[in-house]
Amino acid sequence: MSTYPQTLAKPQQIRSALSTYRVLATVAGIALFVLILEMVMKYGFKQTNLLTQYWSPIHGIIYFAYAVSVANLGLKAAWGPLRIVKNLLAGFVPVVPWIAERRNTAQTEALLSRAYAAGDGTSSEEHLQGR
Repeated sequence: MSTYPQTLAKPQQIRSALSTYRVLATVAGIALFVLILEMVMKYGFKQTNLLTQYWSPIHGIIYFAYAVSVANLGLKAAWGPLRIVKNLLAGFVPVVPWIAERRNTAQTEALLSRAYAAGDGTSSEEHLQGR
C-alpha cells in the first residue's frame, strides 16, 4: 500500500501548479505593498497620479490570478477546503503570502517526494532536475 495520498492530479501537474503558485504568491505580496503605498498616497496625502488612478484594478487582477493559483494547487494536491480558504485569506495581509508560500512549498515538495518514493511519479533523475 502506498503512503502517497490520493490526489486529483499527477505529480507533474502538482509541480507545475506549485511553480505557478510560487510566482503568483511573490507577485501578489509585492502588489499588496504597492497597494498600501497607493492608498497612503491617495487617501493620506490626497495625491492623484497614474498609480493612484490605476493600481487598484491592477492589484485586483493580480490577486484574482493568485486566488486561481491557490485553488489550482489546492485541488491538485488534495488540500482541504479550510486550507484553501486560509491561503486565499493570506493574500490580504502583507508578508503573509510569502510565509504561506514557503510553508506550502515545503509541504508540497514533501508530498511529491512521497510520490516519487512510492513510484507514482517520474524517474528519480527527473525529480532531481526539478521536472
